[in-house]
Amino acid sequence: MKKLIVVLGPTAVGKTAYAISLAKSLGTEIISADSRQIFKELNIGAARPTEQELALVPHHFIASATIQQEYSAGRFEREALARLEELFNKYDTVICCGGSMLYVDALLNGFDELPSDKNIRQLWTLKFESEGVEFLQHELQRLDPDYYTQVDLHNPHRLIRAIEVCIVAGKPYSALRRAHVRVRDFEVEKIGLDMPREKLYSRINDRVLQMMDAGLEEEARSLIPYKHLQALNTVGYKELFDFFEGKCSKEEAIEKIQQHTRNFAKRQLTWWRRDADIRWVEL
Repeated sequence: MKKLIVVLGPTAVGKTAYAISLAKSLGTEIISADSRQIFKELNIGAARPTEQELALVPHHFIASATIQQEYSAGRFEREALARLEELFNKYDTVICCGGSMLYVDALLNGFDELPSDKNIRQLWTLKFESEGVEFLQHELQRLDPDYYTQVDLHNPHRLIRAIEVCIVAGKPYSALRRAHVRVRDFEVEKIGLDMPREKLYSRINDRVLQMMDAGLEEEARSLIPYKHLQALNTVGYKELFDFFEGKCSKEEAIEKIQQHTRNFAKRQLTWWRRDADIRWVEL
């Protein structure tokens, strides 16, 4: 069988460098499973591979979509499987690299279209506007404690969508996502990258400062007209939007980016530690 090697792990652990090294040694290409790097408008804040890194090995699904069009895990599943079929005609092994749990899960196990109700979504949007994101967090924790450990807790769009599905379906969002696991016609090997927590957190803090030095503030300012879009309701941008609106100082915004990124890394590890098929490599 053809083989897909999935390189996963928390943000800032070094997945890009590891995947490129592996792809070069195998003479193959890389499928990116990152829900932010897929948008061409998000560069610095999404920690997109550099032009030098992209030149070393062909990458797919990097800067291939626009924030002005909603991009879902279901769409990624369809497009990534089609691209994999093309690549498997050329290679016996392909690399998948990414930290977006939903995208990796969709590619490996499938992603069903979930029920929706615009009235319920509007109701919870109003509750968010009056009660704040913490109210959404508590409700999702009650309805679906499993997905609560995975979702970006500071992304109200994701929280509202999950609550909407729970209410409409009468079942946890996470249970519906895993209800119909599809069998793929290729072998999967999962490699998880990790390092001591204090070292990982230090790398995260340093990387945020490097992003600021590289022009993250300017990049975020250029995206202000689009800040209402779901793609920009994400760590690294929304904190700077708060700074631009005078809700916090620049220093506080940087600290929040660091904190929220550390929180996300912890959720990534918590989610993937449950998968007994992952072979963990400590860097």
